[in-house]
Amino acid sequence: MDRIRIRGGRSLNGTIPVSGAKNAVLALMPAALLADSPLHLSNVPDLADVATMSALLRQLGLSVEHDKAAKTLVMNGSATSNEAPYDIVRKMRASVLVLGPLVARHGIARVSLPGGCAIGTRPVDLHLKGLEAMGATITVEAGYIEARAPEGGLKGARIIFPVVSVGATENLMLAAALADGETELVNAAREPEIEDLALCLMRMGARIEGLGTGHLRIQGSTSLTGAQHPVLPDRIEAGSFACAAAITGGEVLLAGARLEHLGTVARVLREAGVGVNEEPAGLRISRLNGLHGVDVVTEPFPGFATDMQAQFMSLMCLAQGASMVTETIFENRFMHVPELNRMGARINVHGSSAIVRGVPSLSGAPVMATDLRASISLVLAGLAARGETIVNRVYHLDRGYEQLEQKLAAVGADIERLS
Repeated sequence: MDRIRIRGGRSLNGTIPVSGAKNAVLALMPAALLADSPLHLSNVPDLADVATMSALLRQLGLSVEHDKAAKTLVMNGSATSNEAPYDIVRKMRASVLVLGPLVARHGIARVSLPGGCAIGTRPVDLHLKGLEAMGATITVEAGYIEARAPEGGLKGARIIFPVVSVGATENLMLAAALADGETELVNAAREPEIEDLALCLMRMGARIEGLGTGHLRIQGSTSLTGAQHPVLPDRIEAGSFACAAAITGGEVLLAGARLEHLGTVARVLREAGVGVNEEPAGLRISRLNGLHGVDVVTEPFPGFATDMQAQFMSLMCLAQGASMVTETIFENRFMHVPELNRMGARINVHGSSAIVRGVPSLSGAPVMATDLRASISLVLAGLAARGETIVNRVYHLDRGYEQLEQKLAAVGADIERLS
């Protein structure tokens, strides 16, 4: 199993290109199940999760061509199978997003309950309740979800989410695009990836109102065509590299990154003493007059992203004073804390909050990655630490960060992958 070795203490300086967003492309790919002609995506990152979703779509009967050099993905065909098997779905939670499109277009879907990172239960009940509101009959048996549309297909409905759910919003948007009548999604997720999916569906012929708000209206169509759509830049990758520049005291241009996609993350970084300046080419990140402890609470967008919590905690390990990091989205998302403490951090967890007391320096150590964002937090700590850090179980990183070692090495990091 691969490991990453980092010799810390070098400031990062230069330009890092920001790849297409993992969380966007994984919702866009199932939209191909709705189309009667090819869906072309550009700015597609080369990630393990993209390969997994490609394998799932092929299993369902679509042709999928991924040109990694050109960063394009072309999906075509109509599903010849309605079953998403456990062997594929267990690898990645986003696989459940084929459920809505299959039921909407083919009237039936059988999808294994999803897997993914071990950061909590993350149930799919909101996905299923939404489909039931649209007329589907749902059964869950032997680890599989089976959904059947009523005669005449899914019907538009008014669906009020009791809590904000990105995955449920995406799944029901996809289903509603081919439902009969209007579907309202109230208290819908507002993440940039939601708007990106809506823009793609609109290019395919869907009619959607309320982009950027928590109230979406989707007018169902009888059919959708293929389209060409560019994947938006990855805001979590941009935020991660912003923390990398700040924790090493360097200055980095994040090429292609957009300030409006960072939401509260940009404000919190500035409060912590990090320069975040928008330029025509992207975002310029620098450390100003030392790092300062800042309290954060994870919230749905535009609040502080749960996917940035671990990275920001690594940054706070070297800040002056104390900070409190409170996780409200997922339970069990502090698994990186013991590993950071092995490197000399001073972090105490109390329920859903972690108290971080800044230390003058971190020390390199062998550490174990437990999930995708925990993995990058350990890499960030290693970049700033004295001595050598070995990050084990880095297959998590390959799910969400494209060419991580190459990008960091290009701006001055001493980092390499050990096979």
